[in-house]
Amino acid sequence: MSASVGTGVFLLSLMSIPICYLFNSLIYSNSAEAFFFAWCTTVLILAISARFILKKKAPVDPLFYVYAVHAFLSVVNLIIGLEQDNIIDGFVTFYLKEADPHINTAHGHMISYWDGCVHYLMYLLMIAAITWGDNYRAIGLYWVGSFLMRAMVYILGNAVGKYGTHVGPLFVLHMLYISMSVWACFRIFSQPSTRDVELTDIEEAQRAGLRRRPVDLVFIIYLIPALAFCVFRGLVVLDCSSKWCQDYTQQYEPYLKDPSAYPKVQMLVSMLYSGPYYIITLYGLLVPGCDWMPDLTLVHSGALAQAQFSHIGASLHTRTPFSYRVPVDSQPVFLLVNVLYMLVPQALCYRCCTQPAFFLRTAPEKKNE
Repeated sequence: MSASVGTGVFLLSLMSIPICYLFNSLIYSNSAEAFFFAWCTTVLILAISARFILKKKAPVDPLFYVYAVHAFLSVVNLIIGLEQDNIIDGFVTFYLKEADPHINTAHGHMISYWDGCVHYLMYLLMIAAITWGDNYRAIGLYWVGSFLMRAMVYILGNAVGKYGTHVGPLFVLHMLYISMSVWACFRIFSQPSTRDVELTDIEEAQRAGLRRRPVDLVFIIYLIPALAFCVFRGLVVLDCSSKWCQDYTQQYEPYLKDPSAYPKVQMLVSMLYSGPYYIITLYGLLVPGCDWMPDLTLVHSGALAQAQFSHIGASLHTRTPFSYRVPVDSQPVFLLVNVLYMLVPQALCYRCCTQPAFFLRTAPEKKNE
């Protein structure tokens, strides 16, 4: 497959910038004919661009087309975030005025940046892997974790928050986007795993005790307070009457009480997802042969990175009411704890994926009849 196909998708995604500007300009002419013209022009530009990109040889893998659409939408999300911060103007003004109110919350704002930067880079990497015929399972699983965390918090937050009654056509379109993405998740899981490790390396790694694996020992020590931290924050959003919970909310993370309900849902999802994960991971680091560890750490690290990015950003963003933002005096402690809570699982994922020998199973020897 020609590499120009992947390059074409990149260029096509950048077409969202002039398209958004054109669409916004025509809509504000207050004419139904202008709106119809903008819609037809957008469809025509996309159709001609796609035909030009794929005229040589169309990719066989259907995920290529899913990622191409997602890459286009990711640039749109970045435009939304930049216009919300008044860095640019006149690109998606019509959308911000007519959109569901969820997009204008601090959490929705951070999702726009995450989709526009991190997810966009992932889509380009996966498109490049498909173009060159490489295995994209690892980066795909990381995206799966990030997407699932984003989708769960967004849907549940919309349902139970103060904007729960504002469900319009845009929310329905978002559900179509999520449905397509869920299909892509199952497709990624069906990709074969490629781990080429010598049998002698597996046996040697699995004979080593914790004293000979100091890095794993550090991760085991970390997992215990991490488990306690995610359960603690879950209890905080459940209105635990403990003085520790009340003091923590007032001094370090008042955003947990934000009425938008996104932080509450975020902490509950994290407790119910990360809590069991930490226990399972403790087992995987102690018992050799748990070959599900690399995949599990990929999914979890993607989910936690997305969750912490949104939570940290929303806790400090000016769109969050002042009474729910992190106090200035507590920001160093807040950032230290939350950034470490996000980064250590990334390091654990890197360890499991780059040195998987301890987690692989040795093939059983065939008995001679």
